Amino acid sequence: MNLKTLSFGDYAVFFIYFVIVASYGFWVYKRKHNADATSKDYFLAEGSLTWWAIGASLIASNISAEQFIGTSGSAFKMGLAISTYEWMAAITLIIVAVFFIPVYLKNKIFTMPQFLNERYNGTVAMVMAIFWLMLYIVVNLMSILYLGALAISGISGIDISWCIILLAIFSVFITLGGMKVIGYTDVIQVAVLILGGLMASYLALTLLSEKEGTHGLLNGFKILHAEAGDHFHMIFKKDNPNYMDLPGLSVLIGGMWITNLNYWGCNQYITQRALGANLKTARGGILFAAFLKLLMPVIVVLPGIAAYLLYQKGMFHQEMLSHKGVLDPNKAYPSLLNLLPTGLKGLSFAALTAAIVASLAGKANSIATIFTLDIYKKAINTEANDKKLVNVGKWAVLAAMFLGVILSFLIGETLMGEGKQGFQYIQEYTGFVSPGIFAMFILGFFWKKATSNAAMFATIGGFVFSCFFKVLPRFANLGFLSPYGFSKLALQDDKVTKLYEIPFLDRMGFVFIICILGMFFISKIDAARGVVPKGLEIDSSMFKTSKGFLAGALIVTAIVVALYSVFW
Repeated sequence: MNLKTLSFGDYAVFFIYFVIVASYGFWVYKRKHNADATSKDYFLAEGSLTWWAIGASLIASNISAEQFIGTSGSAFKMGLAISTYEWMAAITLIIVAVFFIPVYLKNKIFTMPQFLNERYNGTVAMVMAIFWLMLYIVVNLMSILYLGALAISGISGIDISWCIILLAIFSVFITLGGMKVIGYTDVIQVAVLILGGLMASYLALTLLSEKEGTHGLLNGFKILHAEAGDHFHMIFKKDNPNYMDLPGLSVLIGGMWITNLNYWGCNQYITQRALGANLKTARGGILFAAFLKLLMPVIVVLPGIAAYLLYQKGMFHQEMLSHKGVLDPNKAYPSLLNLLPTGLKGLSFAALTAAIVASLAGKANSIATIFTLDIYKKAINTEANDKKLVNVGKWAVLAAMFLGVILSFLIGETLMGEGKQGFQYIQEYTGFVSPGIFAMFILGFFWKKATSNAAMFATIGGFVFSCFFKVLPRFANLGFLSPYGFSKLALQDDKVTKLYEIPFLDRMGFVFIICILGMFFISKIDAARGVVPKGLEIDSSMFKTSKGFLAGALIVTAIVVALYSVFW
């Protein structure tokens, strides 16, 4: 029997999912669409999303192929530690809700480049708008398309090229309906992806228990924890082979904070969900998303660890090997789903598709928003009316998706195929720009003396320093740093060489500190020259929260502390 085949029952389940999402999306579009809708209404669903729709949309946009495939693959390789991206994000979301969102809403900020324009100047905003478009298309859109198609191809047997094209087409139909359609259909998408993800975890634990002659989820988890104990540590020591990906305490006090705060607080793709709501609704939705993030490792990490142990026990040896004989972590989740019975396999297939499509739609909408409101409106056609802007946004969606498909064909396999961890690729290459971005945002929020020249340094300098620290160990190994003794040590023993390789999370921390210091000194120099920076409207009352929000935030924090204490 060919495991890479969906039965009629599986296709029936998937078809039902497709019809429900498409019908509901069309109903939302017809009921809430206004022919005279403003561009902000189309791109941001201004005032239309409820707290539960915002929270669900945040998670549906976040959880995609890079989580189901990439995170599960990283869990297969390194274990529970990869959950730090999910659990630390729960704390980060609370920080964003308390300190970031009030600033955006108080100053009527609708896009991240708009924030930079109002806080610094149009040059900084335009440079970063172009940066973000490149990042979203070249790294995010392409990676979601390729990893998603890789998974779907592995389950269905359909050629990966066709999977890329079909995913793009499905996503375009959702995206063209605007943010309202995306937001409300994401509620269905997140329900399907959670249910389907739980099915995969259920199957994995059940198989493990049956393999050992017992029954039940609890027994399966006990077996998993006992026999794959090395995969249940959250903090790696330096001798761990995965230390370069998750360098010890840096996940708690270092670069992980930059990754998360930049992603959840300074990212159009994410903040867009809350920017069209009032503060109470936005905070409620973000808190709901924080609770959902606590659940995500059960859906995307646990299956990867279980797949590792099942692989060790010979359950799917052939599926886990690439045609080149290289163990491919990205195939862990698809291989696990191939063991599901008819119907459940279709449900999990629908869940995977839901995650991919929701994320693609959200990313494409953000690309269209930035291009239309921050580039087209500002630099190409300043007199464009709302109808024109909406039409330009729709064309931008099509163009972005087309570029994503082309890039997936050209470089997807090179960057994320055959044994490579797709999730780590996304995190590392996003990290080339995130330290500088976060530096100019955080000082832009809370230090009124930060100038536009300082922000430009963080924008360009952050990227340059990231590249420098990336290639620095290679210079040491080639002898360029021999006067300092680096190359002599590095060439004596391969183990010593690794000491001079800088984990990308630590690299982000170094670059962030450099950007902060650079912005501080440049701003001081500008002040001495009489430069008066722009400011935002901020007062301490903006950061006060309701008792209900505070209680929820404390519960989330306590759960995260408990999880790290148990699995340290």
